[in-house]
This record gives sequence, structure tokens and C-alpha cells, in this order.
Amino acid sequence: MGSEGRSWSGTTVSAGGVAEEKPAMAVVAPAPADVPASDASVDIALPLPEMTPHIIGICKDLVSGWSSLDSSRFSIETVSGGITNLLLKVSVDDGTGNKFAVTVRLYGPNTDLVIDRKRELQAIPYLSAAGFGAQLLGTFENGMVQSFITARTLMPSDMKKPRIAAEIAKELHRFHQVEIPGSKEPQLWDDIFKFLKKASVLEFEDNEKQKRYETISFREMQDEVKELKDLLDLLHAPVVFAHNDLLSGNLMLNDLEEKLYFIDFEYGSYSYRGYDIANHFNEYAGYDCDYNLYPDKDSQYHFFRNYLQPDRPSEVQVRDLDALYVETNTYRLASHIYWALWALIQAKVSPIDFDYLGYFFLRACSWEDTDDQLIEACIAGIKGV
Repeated sequence: MGSEGRSWSGTTVSAGGVAEEKPAMAVVAPAPADVPASDASVDIALPLPEMTPHIIGICKDLVSGWSSLDSSRFSIETVSGGITNLLLKVSVDDGTGNKFAVTVRLYGPNTDLVIDRKRELQAIPYLSAAGFGAQLLGTFENGMVQSFITARTLMPSDMKKPRIAAEIAKELHRFHQVEIPGSKEPQLWDDIFKFLKKASVLEFEDNEKQKRYETISFREMQDEVKELKDLLDLLHAPVVFAHNDLLSGNLMLNDLEEKLYFIDFEYGSYSYRGYDIANHFNEYAGYDCDYNLYPDKDSQYHFFRNYLQPDRPSEVQVRDLDALYVETNTYRLASHIYWALWALIQAKVSPIDFDYLGYFFLRACSWEDTDDQLIEACIAGIKGV
């Protein structure tokens, strides 16, 4: 079966949009222990026509039933070219009118500096079994093949719509119930301090970039991070397996079936509940970081009600809403510093055409410009716990 997601109307659709009675050629995910792997790799810098034969070869090698198909039956199109990975849709016509599709995700160069691929691949089978994301069909040197989800990617403006916000909250509650084997220690601060160490020793060949980089005070940033960690430790926030990157691009909706999907778990780890929610709220601002779009208190409480009690949101107590509000809006600062440092490292190593350095300053300024009254209220709330 494809990823189940949550169906608002009670109807379901398979991840590839294929009927339940599948012919032999249909894409069927192997058991987690049997996921095939290839040592092949694809140069993500190649134009799509030059990349195509390599992609087809990988799909023939990894997708059950596709090895004997003629290459002429394959078609490839770009689904998205994000700021970390390249996502491709690979379709096959079996010659009898049946079409099948998978997605191929190519990791961006040097993403191992900011992403723990081992952690991601460990989590995917368990998340898939719980009905999240596309199913893993195979892995190769710098990417993976997954089942295809028939749905549209959300825009930042979609996330604030009350019905969609409620559904995201309910799914996030369910996501946070998934148990992944291994250490349950939260990784947030370890990741932030690793990023800080890597980001503080960069050198840019471009003189203008180097000048901008040299305006950053890493000592001041480290002091502020330590102060924030000490503050947030007072919350004793619940630790859950968190998505950690729940932006609009990682949310998909099948409008016909009213079915929501979470995808892309490469930043997933055990972390703090409030951090995962705050990180999602920060993404209302989009890549332009327009934090005027950050959800107001009423919108947050609507989300919290559906997160805390998905089946009876109207019964959530005000004290629980207030507590989660404090928790979330203080972790908001940790989200800013995480992605600011992430962007700084990407500015050095990524060949993708995106202004990572500018994004660093946008997130760093967001850290500094966060509503002082809100933060003071949160601090007072924490110290009053």
C-alpha cells in the first residue's frame, strides 16, 4: 500500500494513484529489510537530458519488475528543484495503456554536512508503516527511489487556512506518536552546536561574500545560543520524534480525496514538541521570511486544540493552550538559529542557485527582531512553571 495519510472524507488513494488490484508491473514496496541498494550515483549538476539514462538505469535496477522494460517506455520530469534536493517523477508505460510512476530524490552535493542520512534511512520504514510519506523502494549512492504520491504541494498561504491548519495539527500529533528504534535523546542542541562550529570557520572565494561573512560575531551567537538552551531546558518540553522541516514544500494535499501527506524526513530526529510546532509556524513566512505572516494567537490556539485533542478539540483546557503557547513561541528562536546556521554552511558548499547567505541574515535578523514583549511573556511563563 502507499502512504495512508489522513483522509478528511474517509476515502483513500494509493501513493501512486493506482487502483488496489495492481497488475504485476505495479510499484510494490519491499519489506524494510529487503530494500534494494545500488552503488550507482548521478551527477546532479547535469542537465536533465544527460541525467536521464542514469536515472532510468537506477530505476530498472531498483524497482521490482522494471529491469526488462525498454528505455523508450520511460519519461522523466522535474517535480521540484528545492534548495537541498532535486525531485524527479519517473513514469513508465507498459505498452497496454497502464502507466506507473515513482519519484527519484537526488541529494544535493555536500548535504551530508547538514543531514544525517543514516538517521533518515533508519526512520523512513517506521514512518511509512505508520502511514507517513512515500514508501522507500530503493537507495543509491546519492539518492533514493520512492513511491509516487498523487497530490499537490502546498503553498505557504495554504497552511494558515483553518481547515488545513487543523488537519496538519492532527497529523503532527499522530506523527509525534511514532516510535523510532534507537536513542531517544533530543538532537536539536547537538545539531545546532555542530552547525555553529562548522559555520564559524568558513572562507569564501567571493570577496563580497567574505566581507558579509566577517560581519558575523560567532562568539556573541554562541553566548546567545547557550543562554537560550538554558532557558528552554526549564520547560522540560516533551521529547518526540519530530519532522523538523514541516514547511509547505513538505506538505502535499490530494484535493479530490481531501488527503494530506507529510513527506521528506531527512531532518527528522528526536527533538522537542514545541520546536517542531514553532518551526512549522515560522514557515508561514516562506523563504522571504515575512514574519508578518506568522500565525497570531487565535490561529495558534486553533492549531493547538487540534494537536492536543484531535478528536475533541473544543474540550482542550485553556491552561494547556497557554502552556503550549509559551513552549512553542520560545522554541521559535531555536528554529531561527538552526536554519540561519544551516544556510551559512550551505552558502559555502551548495551549488544550487539560492541566496543562502542572504537567507542566513534574514533568519538571524528574525532571531533579533522577534517581538520582545512576546519573548518576555514567554520567559515569565517559563520561570513561573
